[in-house]
Amino acid sequence: MQEETHYVYILRCRDGSLYTGWTTHLPERVQAHNQGKGAKYTRSRRPVELVYWERYGDKSQALRRERAIKAMPRERKLALIEEGGLPQS
Repeated sequence: MQEETHYVYILRCRDGSLYTGWTTHLPERVQAHNQGKGAKYTRSRRPVELVYWERYGDKSQALRRERAIKAMPRERKLALIEEGGLPQS
């Protein structure tokens, strides 16, 4: 059985705000956000742009990281984006 890849991502919304989420299908999820089928938060803030992502092989690790990023102040999230998303295992 093939392991799923889990992604934690940050989107920059039209209004400049940042949204953090988790998915197993990153391109499709970003497309869903831009079609208004994603999170309620992003529906009125379209278009959104993928500005950061990390990859995990384990769902629980990805969900822990998503919570950690959501708890960060905006300045730290912007620093992550500046550093660039690096694939994780």
